[in-house]
Amino acid sequence: MDRLESLRIFVAVAEQAGFAAAARRLGLSPPAVTRAVAALESRLGTRLLHRTTRIVRPTEAGQRFLVDARRILAELEEAEAAAAGAQSDPGGTLAVTAPVLFGRLHMAPLVFAFRRALPQVSVRLQLLDRVVDLIEEGQDVALRIAQLPDSSLSAVRVGALSQVVVAAPAYLARRGRPQVPEDLERHDAIVFAREGVPRDWAFGLGAGRRTVRPPAPLIVNTADVAVAAAVDGQGLTRVLSYQAAGALAEGRLEIVLADHQTPPVPVHLVHPEGRRASARLRAFLDFAVPRLRAEPVLNAATRT
Repeated sequence: MDRLESLRIFVAVAEQAGFAAAARRLGLSPPAVTRAVAALESRLGTRLLHRTTRIVRPTEAGQRFLVDARRILAELEEAEAAAAGAQSDPGGTLAVTAPVLFGRLHMAPLVFAFRRALPQVSVRLQLLDRVVDLIEEGQDVALRIAQLPDSSLSAVRVGALSQVVVAAPAYLARRGRPQVPEDLERHDAIVFAREGVPRDWAFGLGAGRRTVRPPAPLIVNTADVAVAAAVDGQGLTRVLSYQAAGALAEGRLEIVLADHQTPPVPVHLVHPEGRRASARLRAFLDFAVPRLRAEPVLNAATRT
């Protein structure tokens, strides 16, 4: 068995978290898959996979090797497509990543529609609440909600999101509506902090910028739980506008301190620059950009 086939088998086992599932995906027998991985580990002189009766997962060395293996296979696929004159014909696998909640609400439906339009393109969608290194982790395109640092990535702006402070009508009736940021010091806050460490809430811009740290009797690490707690009347919370859009539309939450918001946070699709854009990536960008810009929650009037 050649080395490239060994890489394909190892990647399939790692992604499927099992030998039998990888064998079904590749159309091979489970013993053949097991032998290929064992031979690869023997040749490299290191264990690439932890094996238990319930799951198979990469070792630390296996994780590093998986990144390289995915990159090698993707580059080979693109080279073969270019040599065959198929660079203009979308096909193969596209790796897409996005934040978890935005991905579930907006990117997943978009990917489903893209697959209906171009079923010859496979998509690997990963929803992760962290910044993904596109090149190291073998991703083709990512949706980023943040000010982008200078980098070698190409970026297409698709919208912007506001940070909003929200509370349930019943809570505001009981505790009063804050008029200025300093009023938050007399309210209960539900703090959404992924690391579990409360941070100051900033308001305004430039010379008018001010920060407040309201009392936080409840700290959570996911936005959907923060929104649910606010709907329950536990206090005020601060999230991105799309995260509370449903509850706001239904009247279960109201925005407060709207006149003191910070500037909107830009939203981009980013992809590696300098690598020839595959036909599938170009097709996805052509499909996704206008649809994301048309999303009301993203403030559609944007420019690249």
